[in-house]
Amino acid sequence: MAEKIADYEKIVGPEPIEELRGLAKRLQGISLLHINSTMTGGGVAEMLHSLLPLFNDLGIKTRWEVIEGTPLFFRTTKSIHNALQGGEVEITEEMWEEYRRINRLNAQQLDLNADIVVIHDPQPAALIDHRPRGRNRWIWRCHIDPSRPDDGVWHFLENFIKGYDVAVFSTPEFMIGKALPPLLALIPPSIDPLSDKNRELSAGEIGQVYERYGVPRDKPILLQVSRFDRFKDPVGVIRAYRLVKRENDCRLILAGGTADDDPEGSLTLTQVREEAADDPDIHLLPPPPQETLSDLEINALQQGADIIIQKSLKEGFALVVTEALWNGKPVVATAVGGIKLQVIDGETGFLVNSIEETAARIKYLLDNPDVARRLGEMGKERVRRNFLITRHLRDYLRLFSIITPR
Repeated sequence: MAEKIADYEKIVGPEPIEELRGLAKRLQGISLLHINSTMTGGGVAEMLHSLLPLFNDLGIKTRWEVIEGTPLFFRTTKSIHNALQGGEVEITEEMWEEYRRINRLNAQQLDLNADIVVIHDPQPAALIDHRPRGRNRWIWRCHIDPSRPDDGVWHFLENFIKGYDVAVFSTPEFMIGKALPPLLALIPPSIDPLSDKNRELSAGEIGQVYERYGVPRDKPILLQVSRFDRFKDPVGVIRAYRLVKRENDCRLILAGGTADDDPEGSLTLTQVREEAADDPDIHLLPPPPQETLSDLEINALQQGADIIIQKSLKEGFALVVTEALWNGKPVVATAVGGIKLQVIDGETGFLVNSIEETAARIKYLLDNPDVARRLGEMGKERVRRNFLITRHLRDYLRLFSIITPR
C-alpha cells in the first residue's frame, strides 16, 4: 500500500496524478471524516485503509472513526443489510430501538466535527440525527445493492438518509424509485494496485502460499474469494464445481473469512463444510483455528488460480472481481449489482444466472485456454481504465468541490 500519490504515476501515467493535485489544491484547508462499522473485513475497510493516506498526502486532513455496538446491534444491522438486498427478515421494535440507541451513544463518543463527513452503509446512518450545527456537509455512501429492498426496512432507513446532503451509490440502478437527498452521485469502488492484495507476485511467492495451505497445483484450480455470507452463495459454488468435475478434473478453493460486523458468518461456514463433505479436492481456507488470510495470501491464491468465480446472489460491487480482473484471470460471475459494470459478458468474462450456467462457462474456459487468456487481458485493461484508486480519488475530490461551502 502506497502513502504517496506520486507512486501511482508508473501505473496510470502523469496526467491523472496532476489532475488529482489540481483538484486537491482547491480543497486545501478542509477536513474530512469517514465513519463505518469495522476496521477489518470487507471491501469498505479495505478501501479506506488505502484512501486515507492518499487524501492526507494530497493535503486534505482526513480521519477515520469506527462505531462500536452490541451483539444485538450488529444482528440488527445485518438484518437491515439483508433486507435492503431483498431478503426476508424480521426486525422487532427492540432491535430498532437498539439501532437508534447505539447510534445515539456513538454520536456522544465520536468527534463528528469535520467539513465533510462520509457515513458508510446502514450501520452508522442514524448519526445524521446528531450532526453538529454549522456549514459542514454529510454524505451517505451505500456500498450494497438496495435496488429491490424490503419496503418497511427502507422506509425506516430513509428517514435518516433524506437528512444527508448527498447519497453516493455504486451503480445507477441502486438509486431508482427511492426518497433520497437532493444530490446523488455515482462513484464505483476501486482497488489499490500497489497493495499486497493486488501487486504482482513472483512465482516463488505464489508457490509458497499454495504449499503452506497444502493445495497441490496438479490440476486446474477454481477459486472463489469471499466472506462466508449466504449472499455470496458458496454452497452454490460447490454444486457448480461438482457439475464441472464430471467432465473436467479440477480443484476448488473457497477462500473466505468473516467480518467483525457480520454475526451470520459462522452459520454459513458450517453449511459450506457440510456441503463440501470429505471431497479432498475442495479446499476451505483458512483452516481452523486461523481466522483470516492475509492480503498477500489472497493475492497469491488469485494469481495461482485458473478461473475465478463470484457467484453472488446480491452484490454491491464485488471488489474481488476487480482484483481477479486486475490479475488477468478469466472470471465467471453472477449478473448482479456492480459485477455488471466490470464483467462485460464475452469480453472481460462471463455473466451467469444459475448453477448450471456457471458450470457450463467454467467447462468452456477449461476447454478453451486461449479464450480464457483473452478475457483476462481485456479484463485487466478495463480495471486499469475504470476501477483503480486514482479514479476513485478523482471522483471524491470532484464531489467535494461541488458541495464545499465557498
